Amino acid sequence: MPGESRTWDIIESVISRPSVFKSRQSLEPDYLPDRLPHREKELEQLAMYFRGLVTEPGAVSLRALIVGPIGVGKTTLARRFAYDFAASAQKRGIKVKVVDINCHAARTLYAVVTSMASQLGIPLPRRGYSPREVFETVHDELEQQDAHAIVILDEFDYFIETSGSDAVYFLIRVYDEYPHYKRRIHYILIMRDLSHVNMVNQATAGYLMKNIITLRGYTVAQLYDILSYRAELAFNPGTVGDEVLKYIAELTGIDGQGEGNARQALQILALAGDFADKEGAGRVTIEHVRKAHALVNPHAIRIQDLITEGALTLHQLLLLLAIIRVLKSKETEPYARMGEVEQEYRAVCEEFGERPRGHTQVYEYIRDLKVKGVIDAKPSGKGMRGRTTLIGLSAAPLDILEEKVVEAIKRLKAGGYP
Repeated sequence: MPGESRTWDIIESVISRPSVFKSRQSLEPDYLPDRLPHREKELEQLAMYFRGLVTEPGAVSLRALIVGPIGVGKTTLARRFAYDFAASAQKRGIKVKVVDINCHAARTLYAVVTSMASQLGIPLPRRGYSPREVFETVHDELEQQDAHAIVILDEFDYFIETSGSDAVYFLIRVYDEYPHYKRRIHYILIMRDLSHVNMVNQATAGYLMKNIITLRGYTVAQLYDILSYRAELAFNPGTVGDEVLKYIAELTGIDGQGEGNARQALQILALAGDFADKEGAGRVTIEHVRKAHALVNPHAIRIQDLITEGALTLHQLLLLLAIIRVLKSKETEPYARMGEVEQEYRAVCEEFGERPRGHTQVYEYIRDLKVKGVIDAKPSGKGMRGRTTLIGLSAAPLDILEEKVVEAIKRLKAGGYP
């Protein structure tokens, strides 16, 4: 019987285990939230660019170009706007359909126009149609339905690189060749930067460079707002504390330690939740965040290499061990105070039979470890009594890091490094 099977028991124990999540999907990259914190201004810009579709439908083929690095919400912004605009237009008696194409997959003109037809539910004949014939078929069907289409062309950089100037010209300026057509197809183009625009001819580039929306990386405060909103959707009440969200925001914010990548911030939060579930913790902790950050941040591997390959001096390692141990004693705080670290450093030196260095030298060690990227160090801010240096470690789970540092100290003391 399945119930007597060991495999069955394992599966049942995992399935029946309590979870911190109520909807993990809310943290996935393809999830489309109802709200876009800190992108209200850009939504308003898009509404202005596409307003003519409602006020003068069919007069002009409208378009916008969204530009920005990875993780700043380009695709989410385009999708949220397009679907909400279509609903708004519907209330005014104008039928607008949304087509969402990723040009990393559909890199040719034929692939793009056939994808448009497919998503709009337009059957194509079995015999091979040219891209122009497919476009005409799509347009004729929209004409028959008295409908419009907003076509999102995500990762448009790939389309330019693969298909070239003529294909871009066809998409963007196709109505120049059909002056009698009502303008029913409109575009939102998404690119990481404008470097690929140089690959098309000047006339086409001029068309592309109109109606540009540039997205910057998110700040720590902005990411905290985004994480708070998504955490409310994704987690059961009481399973994610404010300290966790603030720490992730600081690790990833453009004015913190990251590049302002919301996708990475949400990935860290999701993985931290996974670690909490795996351990049966019932609550996401700072240490779960460190474990998650180590997985998504390739810099973490380099830091561990610095420790194991003899790049740090003996007293830098002793100080690092002290930092780790202080941080391990703090479940809800991601940083240790300088005074706490110095006190623990003296205890570690006694443990390994070394004479501790003075405050000035210890502070130099802290600065050097920060420059090497091993630790995070910053002055204390508002809300903390007295001024001190706050020291954090996001490179790896503290238990694993502690083992590596202790091994490196013993190796150094035994003369194991050159």
